[in-house]
Amino acid sequence: MSPLQADQQAEPAAEQAQAGTLGKMSDRSRLDAMRIVAGGQVYDLGVELFVGMPDCCADAFGDPKYQLFLTHSPSRSGDSELVSHTSEAIFMSSHAGTHLDALPHFGLHGKIWNGADAKDALGVRGWSSSGAENYPPIIARGTLIDVAGAKGLERLPPSYVITVNDLKAALARQGSQIRAGDVVLIRTGQMTSWPDATGRSLFIEPGIGLEAAKWLAEETGAIMLGSDNFGLESFPSANPENFAPIHTYLLAERGMPFMESVWLEDLAREGVHEFLFVASPLKLKGASGAPVRPIAIPIAPQE
Repeated sequence: MSPLQADQQAEPAAEQAQAGTLGKMSDRSRLDAMRIVAGGQVYDLGVELFVGMPDCCADAFGDPKYQLFLTHSPSRSGDSELVSHTSEAIFMSSHAGTHLDALPHFGLHGKIWNGADAKDALGVRGWSSSGAENYPPIIARGTLIDVAGAKGLERLPPSYVITVNDLKAALARQGSQIRAGDVVLIRTGQMTSWPDATGRSLFIEPGIGLEAAKWLAEETGAIMLGSDNFGLESFPSANPENFAPIHTYLLAERGMPFMESVWLEDLAREGVHEFLFVASPLKLKGASGAPVRPIAIPIAPQE
């Protein structure tokens, strides 16, 4: 075997060490996903970022709210200014708006994914292990599981725990099937009130329970999850010793990144449950999360 062949064989393992399950993507898997696109319609799955937007973590953890400041602006003096110039500065949490939770976001027993710990891998500028800069552009088949729609509800009730049976029932109702390599998006209906923040709180939201998370991560072959709520999982936690057991399980134990605050209303309204999923997290070196603007493109029916 040549050194180049050895490097090519070692690359997926190295990618998975830093990017977790997203390291399972390959040129072949991306091409296979793109080949089944049915048309050119594009669904935007990202929410707008604006001052005063609903936010997961400002009230829950004291994180800064999104702010945008003009750093340069035109003179507003009509034609007296030959060339005008506008720039902005943005101040925000890496977990604001539609974003990806990177693997360092939550640890368990003092370790994040791949056994790294803060004393060795965390500095003043972030993590040296599994930071957001390690995640490749995501091009994969996607499946929407509309749990709220399957139950005939606009939105699931507060703190509702989505079960494996709920997921299977929604898939059966849709006539959908999760395939190995899928990005799986779960609709709770929380975005039906967007951008009204009234009554929204991370710690009373519906979301998946631990058994549902384990089924998705261990049995379906999914490489990433996402949801339209603030925190993917149901809150409050049923585990008095762990306030976010799905976060710690997926990120620290399974190496599976996931997205939060994903806009799923257009897909659900038009019954688009299977699609090409495309997204690229910002390459924020050492960060535990990154803004992302995902898109979905419907695919042809599959046998």
